[in-house]
Amino acid sequence: MLKSAYVEEVFTLRAGDRVELLGWVRNVRQHGKLVFLDLRDSTGVVQVTVKTGVADEEAVKTASTLGREASVKVVGRVVEDRRAPGGREILCERLEVVGRAYGEYPIKPGVGPRFLYDNRHLYLRSPKVSAIMKIRSAMVEAARRWFIEHGFTEIHCPTFITAAVEGGATLFEVNYFGRKAYLTQSVQFYQEAAIYGLEKVFSIQPSFRAEKSKTRRHLTEFWHIEAEMAFTELPELLETVEQLISYMVVETVEKRKREFTELGRRFNVEVVEPPFERIKYEEALNILESKGVTISWGEDLGADEERILTEQFDKPFFVTHYPKEAKAFYHMPDPSNPRVTLSADLLAPKGYGEIVGGGQRIHDYKLLIQRIEEENLNPQDYRWYLDLRKYGTIPHSGFGLGVERLLQWILNLRNIRSACLFPRTRQRIYP
Repeated sequence: MLKSAYVEEVFTLRAGDRVELLGWVRNVRQHGKLVFLDLRDSTGVVQVTVKTGVADEEAVKTASTLGREASVKVVGRVVEDRRAPGGREILCERLEVVGRAYGEYPIKPGVGPRFLYDNRHLYLRSPKVSAIMKIRSAMVEAARRWFIEHGFTEIHCPTFITAAVEGGATLFEVNYFGRKAYLTQSVQFYQEAAIYGLEKVFSIQPSFRAEKSKTRRHLTEFWHIEAEMAFTELPELLETVEQLISYMVVETVEKRKREFTELGRRFNVEVVEPPFERIKYEEALNILESKGVTISWGEDLGADEERILTEQFDKPFFVTHYPKEAKAFYHMPDPSNPRVTLSADLLAPKGYGEIVGGGQRIHDYKLLIQRIEEENLNPQDYRWYLDLRKYGTIPHSGFGLGVERLLQWILNLRNIRSACLFPRTRQRIYP
């Protein structure tokens, strides 16, 4: 069964044109011998009128008995009617049931979020979720296009790892044929290996973090856009990040105008026009202190602190030069102030918080061993990672971007779960 036309095409055809549609019944209304079907597919909704004299009696009878979400084939002609949504409808000549709906469709107006996530496999059919997923797809496509146009090579890295990139407390442990392994939190180390041959690389794949956070911004499985660049220091890294973010957002808003409208979301692309403001960690602490929030030097910014800090900004901004205590061992210490690192987080404004984290990596072999030992880690666990510094080491930098977090911000989503097809959190692994 080959689909020959989509609903959105109905509104570009001439009145009287014959069309064959395949889709799902969103609603059925009967008025005497007239039956109205709201037929949806992945591109939109169109009204179908089934009436005696145009369609046979059996078609009218069948239409009146269709349940919500039954799948059908409709053959008919395009008719102009100002009363119909979009000013067009299909006058049905032939109706064929592809798949009946058995029982009452469970997704109804007024059901709560928990019910919708328990039935996510059905709720995905809603126009809202479809719009979000199309916007997400456009955003990832834009990222991939930007990287390729700027000379990056896409690589695919392992999901199973043996040593932590980030904190060990947030690793998912896996029994790997009798050996202890973990699900990756980041493909950074593998990207660092790849740049010695490819120079500029990127990956788009899932990462896993066993964080116990129950905030509206945390997932245990999320999609990660990561990149690593040879011969790159912190200033060039920040320029790369802001150019990428700007391109991704502008392209997505432009290509998915209809979906933004369906979601009632208007996004001003001027807020992602580079350059983004840069403030140092110390300045961030001063801003927080002025708002009555005190953080000890060396502590990372938590979700609450990020929310308060970002409420003071209207555009994305970088927080740079975090203390060593707040960042992973591989971040390069600032030569002018070894207490801090050449690191940066990009925070979205209005309370949305971190969407990108990155920095310059330590490329000196001895310094990297020193930092590993300072963190009470075993250098043997990082043997191959250390090898990279033994043969032609170079300054290099990289970053990771959370797809769902960026999407949550540009769509003003209350909960990050809405940015996922099937979200995974501490409480949810079904469906």
